[in-house]
Amino acid sequence: MTHVVDESLRTELEELVAGMCKGLNDSKRLLVLYALSDGPHTVSELCEVLQAPQSNTSQHLAVLRTAGMVDTQRRGNSVVYSLRHPKVIDAIDKLREILADEVGRRQRAISA
Repeated sequence: MTHVVDESLRTELEELVAGMCKGLNDSKRLLVLYALSDGPHTVSELCEVLQAPQSNTSQHLAVLRTAGMVDTQRRGNSVVYSLRHPKVIDAIDKLREILADEVGRRQRAISA
């Protein structure tokens, strides 16, 4: 039996891919999110944590900001970044669990 995909679901998933999935589509951006899960950071602090140049870190933050995943607050001459939706870390952790399960399944299949 074939099910028709609800149009509102289709639209929501397209928005998810265009926004949040784009934000999550880079391991450095995931590291930025994990760093921000410990609390707000300036770009300089994030560069130190990630051991990445400021230009690269700023580009990743811009993508995450556009995707609606980080908030900014001006503190003197600095901009402080924080997670807008801390639950995103839970979602990433779930994906990591699925990946670990899949890696284990593949290893068992090779050993069999």
